[in-house]
Amino acid sequence: MTSTAARSARPFGAVGTAMVTPLTEDGHGVDLESAQKLADHVVRHGNDMIVVSGTTGEAPTLTDVEKLELARAVRDAVGPEVTVIAGVGTYDTAHSIDLAREHAKLGIDGLLVVTPYYSKPSQAGIIAHTTAIADSTDLPVMLYDIPGRTGTPLSFETLLRLGENPRILAVKDAKADLQQASRVIAQTDLVYYSGEDGLNLPWLSIGAAGMVSVVGQVAGDLEREMVEAVDRDDLPAAREAHRALVPVVEAIMNHMPGAVAAKAALHLQGVLPHAVMRGPHVSADTDQLRMLSDALDVAGLL
Repeated sequence: MTSTAARSARPFGAVGTAMVTPLTEDGHGVDLESAQKLADHVVRHGNDMIVVSGTTGEAPTLTDVEKLELARAVRDAVGPEVTVIAGVGTYDTAHSIDLAREHAKLGIDGLLVVTPYYSKPSQAGIIAHTTAIADSTDLPVMLYDIPGRTGTPLSFETLLRLGENPRILAVKDAKADLQQASRVIAQTDLVYYSGEDGLNLPWLSIGAAGMVSVVGQVAGDLEREMVEAVDRDDLPAAREAHRALVPVVEAIMNHMPGAVAAKAALHLQGVLPHAVMRGPHVSADTDQLRMLSDALDVAGLL
């Protein structure tokens, strides 16, 4: 995939996982071998897109070198048929540009650019920041609109402006404003991806291309079933997949940080050798592990 490719209905694929970052047992390094095994696992279970160094990947705790090594390892593991996107957005425009340019050398397929967090810039500042990153490489960009973490939503007018950039192709939406998204879809070529697992089916119903999911690395086959059911206009089957996912989404997304829960679930499934986190996250406790195990068992995922 390159920025010169024509805009398509699914520029980054349909079923995407916001992948956790496996760490060494002491938490001091990234376990690249386990990362490659996890990437292979998610592809074999319905995913055609992997996002590394996102929120679920504990990006704020990774060094730049670790981010680049992780992106390279995942790219090598899954081959060219699978879309690999790297999170490069920070609250520092110059740093984000440096990350974008270094990742562009690795043969990945796109960049995830989150709204600058903590500093809470104006919409004009967001446009300048995001445009500078998008214009720094030839890679296509997916915006990440998650005001619950950044403090600032992308406004309707900002989305229209950013949608004019030929490299900005999509939005990962985690603010649940389906009405605004419907207006943006009607007036731009921006493609939407659900960034909130509990709303994947509603997003698909209004025309989203797919999802970038935390749960996708744990239950990717069910998410693939949902997408394929929507594609063939089989609403009952889509609802069935959605309902099967409900206990898993509840357990992973609503009782502890998604990164913590996803790592714990993958360990319970035998995909990861352990579920070590980096501070400020702590690993799931006994009660949380029991709840996750029960939810996975109900969904037939253990």
